Amino acid sequence: MNNRTETEVIINGKQYSLIGYESEEYLQRVASYINSKYAEIRAQKWYKDMDPDMRSVVLQINLADDYFKVKNQLADANNDAEDRDNEIYRLKHDLIGAQGEIQELTRKIEKLQQANLDEQKKTVRLETELNGYKKKYN
Repeated sequence: MNNRTETEVIINGKQYSLIGYESEEYLQRVASYINSKYAEIRAQKWYKDMDPDMRSVVLQINLADDYFKVKNQLADANNDAEDRDNEIYRLKHDLIGAQGEIQELTRKIEKLQQANLDEQKKTVRLETELNGYKKKYN
């Protein structure tokens, strides 16, 4: 996005102009998030005893904490995705190997079936010859 967006937002009861390259809706969501963090902090009993500078620092610490938690979650998700990709690659490799083994075993079975058929034909031929000799010599 090359167009800058300017929008008016209210953060902690004060009006500000936000300018950015994101949509107005996005800038409003950012302001809303900051307001929700302010509300979380204001709900604490110790909030009223803090000076304004410390309140601001506590807010910044909370925002940084959220940021690092999400960043770590993203890194974990990326690692999990990479692990899954590696597992899929390994499984595909195993599958290809198993398919090769199946093809080789299928060829062996076909050869053995043909050899068995040849042996059955040979057995029938030999039995026929044997019966012929029995008739001839009996």
